[in-house]
Amino acid sequence: MKVTGTRPLSILERYLLLTVGVGIMAIGVYFFKFPNNFSTGGVTGLSLILGRLLPESMFTPSVFMLIINGLLLVVGFLFLGQSFAFSTVYCSMLLSILVNVLERLFPMTAPLTDETFLELCFAVLLPAVGSAILFNADASSGGTDIIAVIVRKYTNLNIGTALMVADAFITLAALVCFGPKTGLYSILGLLLKSVCVDYLIDIFRTRKCLQIITENPEPLIQYINVTLHRGATLEEVYGAYSNRRKTMIITVLTRTQCLLLRKYIHSIDPHAFVVITNSTEIVGKGFLEI
Repeated sequence: MKVTGTRPLSILERYLLLTVGVGIMAIGVYFFKFPNNFSTGGVTGLSLILGRLLPESMFTPSVFMLIINGLLLVVGFLFLGQSFAFSTVYCSMLLSILVNVLERLFPMTAPLTDETFLELCFAVLLPAVGSAILFNADASSGGTDIIAVIVRKYTNLNIGTALMVADAFITLAALVCFGPKTGLYSILGLLLKSVCVDYLIDIFRTRKCLQIITENPEPLIQYINVTLHRGATLEEVYGAYSNRRKTMIITVLTRTQCLLLRKYIHSIDPHAFVVITNSTEIVGKGFLEI
């Protein structure tokens, strides 16, 4: 189970979080991506193109999504076996089903607004937020990520480059299928998507690294260990200005824990010197696994 920095999520909490993330993705895909034919790669982009190339078929883009994701899940089981995460199956099928349900409940024949760039922002931002939530919970919505896992397992290819090339080909196909305007918006959306997902993942993973220099470390250590349930490292230091020996406490906390500790430090030792920095890569017990 994913460690949040305070305690592990229960199975129910984790799947509720995954459901929220997939729901946000589905809203962005159906209400903003599909009506504008924004093809920014992945299964949704491929489904849009297939829907345009096969207009006489009974399949809508949401049905193509369901079929492609289903096929990829079968391939995942065949190549990855029992190691294939159930959460990926859950998120992948739930996304396809939710988009199909939205299509039936809220049929759309045109974009919500006539502001194409505004719609592109929501078509990129909402799925990016949903993806960041899933990645932060050690899950994904499947799709081309399944192929990435298989390629990583059986080859030495650079996965990020391979996925970017695949998404680029799908996005460039929008130029042919939907014309230059939509194609160029799709290319812009692909670039924005890669930036947004990385940025949002960093926000979710950001932790506060504190260096506390104090002459009264005992109550602070007690508060960190007992109240906040976090660890700390101690180091004896020497003040160049005060010419006095002090103790430096190094600890890593969540934003909420950092605020609590700052208030406690102020009440116990208002003369303590505190340095607070942000970090997105904390590896060890209670944070990211090695």
